[in-house]
Amino acid sequence: MTAARSRRKHDDPDLEIFHLLRAVAVEYGLRQAAFAAEHGMHVTDVRALIRLLDAERAGIDATAGFLGAGLGLNSAGTTAVIDRLERLGLVSRVRDVHDRRRVLLKVEDHAKDLGWSYFGPLIDKTVSVLPGFDERETAAVRLFLQTALDALTSQPT
Repeated sequence: MTAARSRRKHDDPDLEIFHLLRAVAVEYGLRQAAFAAEHGMHVTDVRALIRLLDAERAGIDATAGFLGAGLGLNSAGTTAVIDRLERLGLVSRVRDVHDRRRVLLKVEDHAKDLGWSYFGPLIDKTVSVLPGFDERETAAVRLFLQTALDALTSQPT
């Protein structure tokens, strides 16, 4: 089947959900860009902070290599991002207590407070609807978002 023939029709109701997801991603990207501009950062710096916060939440030691892979950057680009974030007092480099040769990246509390002051109301408003969902609805939302994430991360950038 050719690419043109495999495309869904523009009025396919299943696409509405994907289009909503895409609209959310675009709007969130615009908020990230506004936050970055307001705080003297590049939007890649904001993405880096998000990656580092996600790693912290998951209990993953974040190194420069981890961050670069997560952002699709080479070592020079990764170093530039880390240097900018360090200059802004948002990230620090710390020696791994288990392997002193390894340097880990730590998001400073100031960065968390800054992010929460900006994105907190958006997060609160977004998740406030979830208590109204039953377990099956919550599971369906989680499954859809995880499947979308898996589809995106399985495609080369």
